Parts: sequence; C-alpha cells; structure tokens
Amino acid sequence: MISTVIDQSLGLEFPIFQGGMAWVADASLAAGVSNAGGLGLIAAMNSNGEQLREEIRKCKELTDKPFGVNIMLMSPFAQEVADVVVEEGVKVVTTGAGNPGKYMPKWLEAGIKVIPVIPSVALARKMEKNGAFAVIAEGGESGGHVGDLTTMALVPQVVDAVSIPVIAAGGIADGRQIAAAFMLGAVGVQVGTRFLVAKECTIAQAYKDKIIKAKDIDTVVTGKRLGHPVRSIRNAFTREYTKAEYNSSEFSDEDLEKMGIGTLRLAAREGDVSNGTVLAGQVAAMVKKEQTAREMIVEMFTQAEEVLNGATKWVK
Repeated sequence: MISTVIDQSLGLEFPIFQGGMAWVADASLAAGVSNAGGLGLIAAMNSNGEQLREEIRKCKELTDKPFGVNIMLMSPFAQEVADVVVEEGVKVVTTGAGNPGKYMPKWLEAGIKVIPVIPSVALARKMEKNGAFAVIAEGGESGGHVGDLTTMALVPQVVDAVSIPVIAAGGIADGRQIAAAFMLGAVGVQVGTRFLVAKECTIAQAYKDKIIKAKDIDTVVTGKRLGHPVRSIRNAFTREYTKAEYNSSEFSDEDLEKMGIGTLRLAAREGDVSNGTVLAGQVAAMVKKEQTAREMIVEMFTQAEEVLNGATKWVK
C-alpha cells in the first residue's frame, strides 16, 4: 500500500486529490472522491459566499470523510469565500489563479491546511514562507489554466526548492504516471481529467463522451494572447477563438474575453460540446470508460504499486 505524509496528515486512504475544476467539482464529485479514499474538492470558482456555503453543507451530508475547497483567487468573491471556509470548518483549501498570501494568516489560525497550486519554483518558495502545508506543482499538460513548464520538468525542481510536501498534477491518469510522480519526488498526486467521467460527476453526458472519444492530439491551448492560456479539447469554439486570437486587427482583447464568457458552463452543464469549452488535459485520450471514483482510485494505485515494486528490474 502506498502511504505518505499526505494521506497520513489529512486522514485519507490514498495520497490523491481530485482537481478543483470549475463547473465540474461540486458536492457530488467531491463527496464521491472523498468516500473513495482520496481528497475531494469543491470548486468555489466565481460562487459567492452563500453559494459556496450551500455546496459545502451538501458535501457534509454526502460524506463524513475529509474534503476541501479550491478557491480561485481572481474571483470577485474571493474575500467572501475565504471567510466561508473558516466559518464552515473546512480542513483543506487549495488555491489557484493568484497568490493567497493575504488570506493565509486567517486560514492558518483556523487550522486549515493551505495547499496552493503553483506553476513555478519562485511561487512554491513564496508559499512555503507564507506557511503552506504543501504545494501542488501543476504542469502544462493539465486541463484548464496552464503554465509553461511540463510536469516532468516542474515537479523535481520544486521538490529540490522547498522542504514542504509536493503534490504532482498535470498529465496523470493511471498508475504508471502516479509511480513516475513519486520517482520525481512528489508525495501525492492531483487528478482532474480522469475524474470528469466518474459516475459521481454530474456534468453533461456529452462532455463525458467527448473525453472518452478524445485522441492523443485532440487538446489545444488558447488564450495565450490574453496572458492566461487554457487547455481544452478542439471543437468549433476553439477553431473560431483561435482565428480571432491571431487576428488582432479585427478582434481586441476585450472581444476575446467576451467570446470566452459562459462557454465552460455551456459545455459542462448544458452539454453543448461544439460551442462550449471542453476543458481537459493531454491525458484525455487515456480515459476510456466511466467508473466510480473508488474503482478509478483503486485501479490507479494498484497499478502504481506494481510499477514501483517492479522498478528494481532496471537496476543491475
């Protein structure tokens, strides 16, 4: 059995987090992953404080296991949701899209373990100084907002730079990749794309089908011109957006921002996977079927153990 400071400190069965995916990571998925032995996460995304409070309370009804909240720091309601996680007794907060420094003293005082998602060594070091329990080093293979460095390059550099635990994310969908993450020095993993097709995931079936049918080169990164690149599966929307992105004479940055508004909800909740944004990582093509979160986690860690136990065959 694979066990590290992550599962031991957080009260988990396996050292695995579910990604805090906007319009995907609701109480149902978070509770499903937590009940399966990992750490489920509710995505606060652009929810206001009361909307998040409702989702947290739903999750508490569905599981008695630990779960966390992912806070997108660019949200106009970041201050509200930062207070709500304290009021509701959330044990773990992960953060993205910014620096959580201004909220960390309050969270730490409340006993919350703060685990920021980071794309660089510099931010990892800063988060360690601010009191983070761990960091999630996320490579550009991941779905959603991405950085420049790959997981293979980023994780060992972060491991060498900080003394707190490092969780690897980006490009992880099976046990071989979990084993590789541990060999890079990580002590846990975060998985997003595979959990999109979990039976506990409530997104539209068309979105799940798009993941299952994906091929190896089906993802594309858009939004570089605006400074916040996003990885998703190619479709009619990404083709139109790409044309506009590289036509600055006719399309302003404001035009591009408007084009993206509401497209993730359109795909995830309404099932329009042609005109909506189907966020997914490069491992989408490795996701072949719907399973329960428990089946996914057990399968991944069983394979990881087999790979790690067999690794000595290469040593002479």
